[in-house]
Amino acid sequence: MTNVRPNTSIKIKAKSTVKNKTNKTKLSALYCAISLALLPVTSLISMPVQAQQLANQHAFNIKAGAMAQALRNFASQAGISISFKDHMLSGIKSNGLQGSYGVDAGLEKLLLNAPLNFRASGSNAFIIEKRRANVLATAQVIDKTLGSNTEGTGSYTTGNMASATGLNLSMRETPQSVSVVTSQLIQDKNLRTLTDVVYSSAGVSAKESDSARHRFSARGFTIDNYQIDGIAIPVASAGELGESQTDTAIYERIEIVRGATGLLTGTGEPSAAINLIRKRANSKEFVAITNAGIGRWNTFQGMVDVSTSLNSEGNIRTRIVVNYQDGDSYVNLASNNTTTFYGIVEADITKNTLLSIGASYQDNDPTSSTWGGLAPWHSDGTRTDWDRSKTMAASWTYWATTNKNYFANLSHEFANGWQAKINLNHIDDTADMQLLYTYGVVDKITGLGLNPYPYKGNRNRKQNDIGLNLSGNFELFDREQKLTFGVTHSNQDIIANGYSGENVNPLGDFYQWDGSYTEPTWVNPSVAEETNIKQTAFYAASRLSLTDEVNVIIGARVSNWEKSAVYSTPRDIDENTVLTPYAGILYDFNNTHTAYASYTDIFKPQEYKNSKGNDLKPLVGNSYEIGLKSELFTGLLNTNIALFKIDQDNLAEKDGDQTVPGSTPPAQAYKGVQGATSEGVEFEVIGEILPGWNVSMSYTQFTAENAEGGEINTYQPSKLFKLYSSYHFTGAWNKLTIAGGLNWEDSSYTESENPISKQPENFTQKAYSLVSTMARYQFNDKLSAQLNIDNLFDKTYYSQIGFFSQLAYGKPRDVKLSVNYQF
Repeated sequence: MTNVRPNTSIKIKAKSTVKNKTNKTKLSALYCAISLALLPVTSLISMPVQAQQLANQHAFNIKAGAMAQALRNFASQAGISISFKDHMLSGIKSNGLQGSYGVDAGLEKLLLNAPLNFRASGSNAFIIEKRRANVLATAQVIDKTLGSNTEGTGSYTTGNMASATGLNLSMRETPQSVSVVTSQLIQDKNLRTLTDVVYSSAGVSAKESDSARHRFSARGFTIDNYQIDGIAIPVASAGELGESQTDTAIYERIEIVRGATGLLTGTGEPSAAINLIRKRANSKEFVAITNAGIGRWNTFQGMVDVSTSLNSEGNIRTRIVVNYQDGDSYVNLASNNTTTFYGIVEADITKNTLLSIGASYQDNDPTSSTWGGLAPWHSDGTRTDWDRSKTMAASWTYWATTNKNYFANLSHEFANGWQAKINLNHIDDTADMQLLYTYGVVDKITGLGLNPYPYKGNRNRKQNDIGLNLSGNFELFDREQKLTFGVTHSNQDIIANGYSGENVNPLGDFYQWDGSYTEPTWVNPSVAEETNIKQTAFYAASRLSLTDEVNVIIGARVSNWEKSAVYSTPRDIDENTVLTPYAGILYDFNNTHTAYASYTDIFKPQEYKNSKGNDLKPLVGNSYEIGLKSELFTGLLNTNIALFKIDQDNLAEKDGDQTVPGSTPPAQAYKGVQGATSEGVEFEVIGEILPGWNVSMSYTQFTAENAEGGEINTYQPSKLFKLYSSYHFTGAWNKLTIAGGLNWEDSSYTESENPISKQPENFTQKAYSLVSTMARYQFNDKLSAQLNIDNLFDKTYYSQIGFFSQLAYGKPRDVKLSVNYQF
């Protein structure tokens, strides 16, 4: 039978990274040295924390009422510390407690008939947690499919995940670097978009292309795949369909697997896969959460999240989420309006069969959108220095996107514990744009010299997915083993139309630019692209327990990939029967420490084109990883150290300022790099180090080079340090939670040439740090207020360096105040 971890199992994880320019032998030696060095230290740290039983009796006089207040009174009268999340206890009542009891007996009596457990976390310290059996009794099938739900746990981690191998494993059982951004982290950091999540997550980075697009990266390579509930959604055309602006309001958690993920995603870069896990309708009772917030630049956000049962038995449930965001920007003229809807209905057809049907909708409606960035050069060859609020957009420019997603999932658990799943998914994404691209150099005295390139177009992507999966346990070698296998099919159609502009006026003095630039006449509508991509794949993976200490994970995917496209000329590409193997081995030193190693192939048909207009050859290569994972303090604190090495051929790299011939709008030309490698280290620590004190810390360092030893993909930083810590007070201050964070990244650059001297002169962003803070006050069981400050010290930095030889500035200090109320 599949084991379901209860919500009471609060786990937390960790990772990081350090630079490594050595060969494979030195890499292995370094790993062994680090592993041996860490073992005695982590073994000492992980010695069980014995909660001392309080034998003496205490006289309690606690009245019936709200459970949160009853627990506070209990802690005060017993002289102990009790940690819990106020929102987790919302609506839960206590019958009170009268008489003399020991601490354990008193807590058991106080929590009697409540969906709560308690556990010792130190001397005279206890933690209150939700008991899953009472809260999600009708959602057992969901839990077995997706792992532990993070909502309401107050945790910075989750119990199980399947994003790496398709097997429902804990993080320590997964032979790859994995991170989870939980519901609590999303709330604490006020992460509103997928880009916010990437900026905050271990081992991944983001750089702006313009107001509508961000480029994500990990381990030196672009992240080009993301998933929704495990269904792969390729990022189209550098994310111009609004992928990086995805609203987090409808997602329960976001899982990130670093390294090659071809076993589940098929084609893709060996960087990372981002899996967005939707909120589920798992409440039999009526629960409504409302949130409203304001911030700088006239920003407003309001959200309603309602869950309820549709019948008295509670076997048909629904959840509806509505989120609205509106406001201006630190960039002149710019504003954005985002509306998000999400609805899901789940029905227990039988005790072992669950049907889920739902849909989501997100509409981004911006004004004065930018395309590219600001001019970096004066006509005398010196660098420009603009205000952070400067824009190159016109009052009539926009880059609007609409994302629609419809899905249906059916899962059934058989009597022997095996589970079958059928997933159907339909995506309909649209981008509609009127843009103004500016290029050239600016006269330092007159402000003249820039040239306009207006463009109007639209792009639509429709994608249909179907997936069949069967998973369960079986006996082999007198041991229980895990197996999952299935088939997926995806059919994607992309069509893009474009217009050119007539009656285009000169830009004039850019120093005086205020966006009041005359809109051109749009003429010559044409089909810019028609593309169909089909991918069919068969996959299987198994975890084999060889001994009590040794587990092996093996898997493979066989893919057929077909692409037919019409640009200036028709082109067809077929890649059939492509085998992607996966292998991992784990060795458990004890119940705390696990060493692992994994390997997988890399394959990706590329849509990048060179300066002659031809598609680049498919990307091929290998990915290796070894590491040590540890669960400390009975799983409350997790650590991971990983060493990785990636070998690739035909890697797409920007070909200077070259563009694809005949592309409209002008598209960056790329060249295939042979013998590209990336190797480095990641280290992460995440979890609860003391009752109420959560920490997330990571460090990443790598070197990415071509066959000649030259650095590649230098526009993303190769060193990252991220720290975030929150503390929930006890005693008289138990309504207050505070947090702070620091994101540091090393210097990054894009190769360029001074347009006047014709000498190489890179666009460089020096190393910098951004500091954030948070404070939340819980007025009562239902009402709380939260203040977030990002870029606390108002650091000026580039959010874009050299994309099409242009620049953009990152967001100044941002202050957001929000109020949360739960009915």
